[in-house]
Amino acid sequence: MPQTPVHRLLMIMAVLASNLVLPAHAARFDALEGAPELRSASAFIADGEGNLIYDKDADTVRPIASITKLMTAMVILDSGLDMNGKVTVTKDDRDLIKLTGSRLGYGATLTRREMVLLAVMSSENRAAAALGRTYPGGTPAFVDAMNAKATLLGMTHSHFADPAGLRPENTSTARDLARMITAAYDYPLIREASTTRRMEVRPWSNRGPLAYGNTNRLLKNDTWTIELSKTGYLNESGRCLVMRAIIEGEPVFIVLLNSFGKLTPFGDSNRLRRWLLAGG
Repeated sequence: MPQTPVHRLLMIMAVLASNLVLPAHAARFDALEGAPELRSASAFIADGEGNLIYDKDADTVRPIASITKLMTAMVILDSGLDMNGKVTVTKDDRDLIKLTGSRLGYGATLTRREMVLLAVMSSENRAAAALGRTYPGGTPAFVDAMNAKATLLGMTHSHFADPAGLRPENTSTARDLARMITAAYDYPLIREASTTRRMEVRPWSNRGPLAYGNTNRLLKNDTWTIELSKTGYLNESGRCLVMRAIIEGEPVFIVLLNSFGKLTPFGDSNRLRRWLLAGG
């Protein structure tokens, strides 16, 4: 019986799940005092080994919006599909859920690699939708693969409903997302995409390039060393931000969910960093 991408994914990821158990506490930051007074509703902060530094309401299930696109990118990269293969946007990639727009009009054609870069870096919804639609078996099979991978990563309180994160049924917890970004960090293309500040693509041969910027404004701040990041926003989810950053010479995973206000995740990140630097 031929193996589908989901079957290959199950075999590839089976061992990984056992390596993503988050231990109790991070020895490097044991001297921390008090709390960072984060304004996000949920938070989970861990060191590079997955040891807990701080958590806040970390097991409440919440919509995660475009944080979903990290899972989309991982499933595509696990699939074995040709990353240089061409993907063309069609009317099937329209956002009929939130009615968001896109500069990738019908007929826009990019490589699958470029679509991953745009989906992760600039949160391009049509890029993510096109990636799912062109997966073997189409979007339904792709969503099944997303949930299969979540299970294998031990994300027991997570559910995925579409590749772009537009449906509020894309849900997880801060603790589960720490597992997801730990896994995502192992993909060089995801690290590249999530930390690229700006890129240009040429979806049409007879037109000029389109320029895209990263949705994480902290990448422009020289006081931050960020190795992976993704933002997300829906009315239902609030502002969300996940990152792996170097703080006090140590890698730190940061998950912030349901922040009120456009700048709150970035303010929380700075409050967190000051707290770690003060006690580290």
